[in-house]
Amino acid sequence: MEFSVKTIKGFAAEAATVFTRAVQYTEEKLGTCEKTELDAHFEGLAQRSDRTKQWTERIASRTEAVLQPNPNKRAEDYLFEKLDKKRDRLTNSELLGQDMIDSGNDLGPGTAYGSALIKVGQTQLRLGQAEQEFIRAAVTNFVQPLHRFLDGDMKTIMKERKILENKRLDLDISKNRLRKARTMEGHANLKPDMIQKEIEQVIFFVSLSISIKKFIYNFVLYVSFVMCYVLFYNFSMSIATSAGNHPASFQNLYPSPSSPTAPPIDPAVAGDKKRARVLYDYDAHDSSELSLLADEVIYVTSNSGLDPDWMMGERGAQKGKVPIAYLEILN
Repeated sequence: MEFSVKTIKGFAAEAATVFTRAVQYTEEKLGTCEKTELDAHFEGLAQRSDRTKQWTERIASRTEAVLQPNPNKRAEDYLFEKLDKKRDRLTNSELLGQDMIDSGNDLGPGTAYGSALIKVGQTQLRLGQAEQEFIRAAVTNFVQPLHRFLDGDMKTIMKERKILENKRLDLDISKNRLRKARTMEGHANLKPDMIQKEIEQVIFFVSLSISIKKFIYNFVLYVSFVMCYVLFYNFSMSIATSAGNHPASFQNLYPSPSSPTAPPIDPAVAGDKKRARVLYDYDAHDSSELSLLADEVIYVTSNSGLDPDWMMGERGAQKGKVPIAYLEILN
């Protein structure tokens, strides 16, 4: 690379400017030199922009961690994004659903267990696809705009603030030079009129309204992120509900135990208290049911207001619904 005299002079002048600013900044920090205070409103905006930058970076990072908890996969996705390559990866829910379907087919789709695995796997796969769509929408409508804001407007703000700070340092340097020119004799080379003109030019730059207000970012991004969540959970609920509306598909998976010797309940004595032996342990699902222990004897009564597969059980002071399939009526 060839260096001309003009280029070398330019480097020297730039180096001298940087050095002078560094000296001014150091003296201000040590309290040995006056500092021009910027407008209070501007200082407030500057502090707010710093906080906005800090929290936007943190929110973007946390959101990416929620959408992809695995840091290694997150790093891979970032690399592929920088290389501008699309990479489709199945979510854990989709992988689980696909494994369930494959295992159900392998164990036999005609069996109760295999059929149940396939049906649950298909539902899980649909939930995974809904999650995939949620991640895509959240990245497109929330994470990427945040990064564009940080890489665009926020970088411009920080750059303009740096320019402003340099101009402010130049202003204070010029003020110090003017002060010395007016108070010290023998400095004919320091012309107060020229320095005063230089100060006026720097003040013009300092007084410019820079675009720091850009950091007041549109809250629509956050509304969009919330809407992504709402759509995801509503869609997931509809998938789970549609799958749960077909209990007949799974009713043969765990057949209700019954005793071949258990006599049928006589409708003529419905409502009368009867003794019944418990065939299997049963854990109550809520406070309206009664937990059972195998081989214990309890009293039961039928009730027209209950489901035909249930009776009212009584053990001492404890009462609750019990499934008929778990009982052997003794009288």
